[in-house]
Amino acid sequence: MATNGFPRRSLPPDAMRRTATAALLAVLVAASAVSTAAAAAATSTQPNATAATAQDGSAYAGTHVQFDVRENAVANYTVGGDTALDSVKVQSESDGGSVVGGSVDLSTVTSIRGSALSVSASANARAEIATEGSASMTAHDNDHGILVVEAGGDDQTVVANVSSGASAESESEKQVEVTTENGTEGAFLVVGNGSVTVNDDGDVAANLDGDSRLVFRAYPDGKAETAEQVEAHIESGTATGEVYVERQDGELVADTVSYSQGTAIEAEQSAEDTVSVTVNRTREEGKVVVTSVSEAAVGTVSDLNVTVDGEASVEASSYSELDSAIGGDSSKYVVEQSTSAESKANVYVALNHFSERQIEMQGSDSTEETTTESTTTQSDSTADSETTDSGTTAEETAESSDGSSESGGSAPGFGVGAALLAVVGAALYAVRQ
Repeated sequence: MATNGFPRRSLPPDAMRRTATAALLAVLVAASAVSTAAAAAATSTQPNATAATAQDGSAYAGTHVQFDVRENAVANYTVGGDTALDSVKVQSESDGGSVVGGSVDLSTVTSIRGSALSVSASANARAEIATEGSASMTAHDNDHGILVVEAGGDDQTVVANVSSGASAESESEKQVEVTTENGTEGAFLVVGNGSVTVNDDGDVAANLDGDSRLVFRAYPDGKAETAEQVEAHIESGTATGEVYVERQDGELVADTVSYSQGTAIEAEQSAEDTVSVTVNRTREEGKVVVTSVSEAAVGTVSDLNVTVDGEASVEASSYSELDSAIGGDSSKYVVEQSTSAESKANVYVALNHFSERQIEMQGSDSTEETTTESTTTQSDSTADSETTDSGTTAEETAESSDGSSESGGSAPGFGVGAALLAVVGAALYAVRQ
């Protein structure tokens, strides 16, 4: 047979095999290169927190809180995008460096050497900072950006330099109010034995006994009137801790803050639209637990059901009634709607006694819709269990499609691997021919 008037020449069998083999090798090399490039591209799209941290020099960058850790100071402590503190240093008396004692006026303490610091651990919503002494610091990534300096058994001196343009004012020997240049308010509170004041440089200085804490709270969304009540509870030791449950980066996270010795607090979303808090104290005396829950965690914050140890709790009509529940016959709670743009509620639960207590909070709409949700779930389950013509379930088919998409294939169900198999098969057929 001729083509364009020229006779067609057939290659000898050996030559055909060599040509097909060469083509096959070329396909393998090309496919490998494409797969490698696709994998590299996929990897480059994943967030690399470690690399980002190294590049910007930040020791911690969370949803609400960012700061650096230098050799002997926490620096540039930022809450809600506003830098509240330039630096925070702590120095232990056991290190021979405490400058407070005897007749020394705390207001004259403007600078300390500071113990060496290192970030010892970080979780979803907190970072723990260790010192070379007994003290420790914990930064909590919640909307108040709570920073707790714990003495850890030795007397400590703390100096916190406020940010440029900020002002500090003493409210009492255990409380100092701070206002940044941008108007963000904050407060330093001493929990336990110790004192805090504004020093001669206009910054903050504190001394702490061995079992005490210095707490910093910021209010980037504005300071509500009830914030003073919370601060009073923390300072007096009435509040044993706080709990924050909110959505961060698409996931629900829980952060707990403890303000007293021998207190352990755990929180989780135990079921849909239900938050459970377990508080365990070595002392029997009752305390208040301050909680902040988002709509994402409890379904709705407009009408919350609160139970303690499985029994419905009584809602108090005032904070004085709430406080009177401590040591009383039953626990009580108060709900306060948040003033921030997000749908949140602050729930103050007064536990009348300890040792271990279980608090549950649930949006009331969730309980009313249980029957509807159950029916919907049953219907969805039936649909999910239907099989396709190939004998696989719809769920398995979806997973298979997702896997093909993640592998980088531009056509549904046909990625690089499928294309490679098709071409290799053709080449092998040519070799056999």
